[in-house]
Amino acid sequence: MRKSGPVYQPEGMAGVSGPPVWDLSDLYASATDPKIASDLNEIQAQAEAFAKRYQGKVTNLNGGELGSAIAEYEIIQERLGRALSYAQLLFAADSTDPACGKFYQTMSERGTTINSLLLFFTLEINRIDEAALAAKLADQSLAHYASWLRDLRVFLPHQLSDDLEKILLEKDVTGSAAWSRLFDETTAGMRISLRGEELTLSAVLNKLSDPSRQVREAAGKAVGEALAKQEKLFSLITNTLAKDKEIDDKWRHYPKPSSYRNRSNMVEDAVVDALSAAVVSSYGKLSHRYYSMKAKWLGLEKLQHWDRNAPLPDDGDKEISWQQAKACVLDAYGAFTPELAATAKPFFEKNWIDAALRPGKSGGAFAHPTVPSAHPYVLMNFHGRTRDVMTLAHELGHGVHQVLAARQGYLMSGTPLTLAETASVFGEMLTFRALLDAETDPKRRRIMLAQKVEDMLNTVVRQIAFYQFEKKIHDERRQGEILPERIGEIWLEVQTESLGPAFEFSDEYRLFWAYIPHFIHSPFYVYAYAFGDCLVNALYAVYTEQKAAGKADEFTAKYLTMLRAGGTLRHKELLAPFGLDASEPQFWQKGLDVISGFIDELAA
Repeated sequence: MRKSGPVYQPEGMAGVSGPPVWDLSDLYASATDPKIASDLNEIQAQAEAFAKRYQGKVTNLNGGELGSAIAEYEIIQERLGRALSYAQLLFAADSTDPACGKFYQTMSERGTTINSLLLFFTLEINRIDEAALAAKLADQSLAHYASWLRDLRVFLPHQLSDDLEKILLEKDVTGSAAWSRLFDETTAGMRISLRGEELTLSAVLNKLSDPSRQVREAAGKAVGEALAKQEKLFSLITNTLAKDKEIDDKWRHYPKPSSYRNRSNMVEDAVVDALSAAVVSSYGKLSHRYYSMKAKWLGLEKLQHWDRNAPLPDDGDKEISWQQAKACVLDAYGAFTPELAATAKPFFEKNWIDAALRPGKSGGAFAHPTVPSAHPYVLMNFHGRTRDVMTLAHELGHGVHQVLAARQGYLMSGTPLTLAETASVFGEMLTFRALLDAETDPKRRRIMLAQKVEDMLNTVVRQIAFYQFEKKIHDERRQGEILPERIGEIWLEVQTESLGPAFEFSDEYRLFWAYIPHFIHSPFYVYAYAFGDCLVNALYAVYTEQKAAGKADEFTAKYLTMLRAGGTLRHKELLAPFGLDASEPQFWQKGLDVISGFIDELAA
């Protein structure tokens, strides 16, 4: 990796059998591509002209004029989104390259400058009287954007004056965004010594699933030692961002720290509270029960934190090639409906996936939608294990969803986080069921079922425990800065409650909150995983029933329609065709009962 000159641009790897590196040339040729500068100059000129034409006049526009203005605004935002997406993807590909960091920061600042010119538009739209807006919506050009306007007005009670909104937007690049960048660069740059090797944080965390308990223990302690060296920094970042959020929430009159996220997800506080309460009350019959069984299978009186993802005895988990993983996911998608597989294939054929392991690359996985006029990109770190196949299925679910929803346009293609996890978790379930149905060895089926239970516990129980941790941190931060030791205590409290009596935790585990990126980038994001998993469990049960009744085609048609809707419909409208309603208290229990049923099957 060069550290001077043009920013690193990975080449495509068509025809290479190993994990691919993405080809970002559909966005721009490189970070030094002259088109970036010319595009940004044009976009800024468009924004300036837009502001000159409409600022202070939005409330007086008729329906057709407002519809035309929103269409023009959407074009500007999409052009800007292409450039900003490219910078974000380059930074994720190598967060340790100073040139990547500089390019990302420069683009973020330029994006903020342009968006500050446009900020007036949505603020003035929200000042239109409800009755007047309803009358304007009689015009078809404006009615097209009805769902976007509906979601925009959710934030009306929390909207500040134009000047305050503008200064908050402009200062973000030196505020929360800067702290997030510091976190990313720090974690990506960490090198951890493990049994004679210098490894990235992501690589060492992967060792926590190693068959050897000695390797897992060494990895767990090595991660703890590495995090201890950065404990003060990570604590400062956490305290600063929590205080920053408190200030913002106070000015905007959000009732509690999680309220902004719930509004963004277009889900009521009460629905999230019901989900969280249902999971917490089920800890005993889910995680506590399962991990007690696992301790017996492993022949241990107590589990340590490095045993949580340990493979079971007789679990070969042979290495899986990239080509095998690709075939497995595409076959599972195709068996559900050929359209799903056809939508996923270009990700492989056109190098829209970055799965290769390398220093400096962002850990974890994501699917970035970029803009409707381009296509999504997937990032993951492929280690050749079964869990990586599930990760691929998960992120491709996001990618397929983003492709199908793109027809809604830049402003309405994005879905709330809660619904964004639907296609990803459903894709995982399809892939798991295909693997399980193809397996004839009872011992291997048992291991596969146990792996699925663990994945579901990680998605539901672990994420709700994360959510409880965030709630406690943000609530306590409002009383003053939290010492690093206290953050560790809160982490151990929620982990002990969620994982149960089968575990005892060694001292270094109190630091394991520090590497979770969701706490930094998207406070209270994490419950969306549990929301999506429980929702998909209920949805998959409907699919199984309809398939048994010979109505699988009806289900797949409804499912694809749901994905194509993007952000135009709320969760009640999307789930109604399947006879489901997430606002009903028993809805969440249905999803949790699926996990409990798997554990019953394992116990038998």
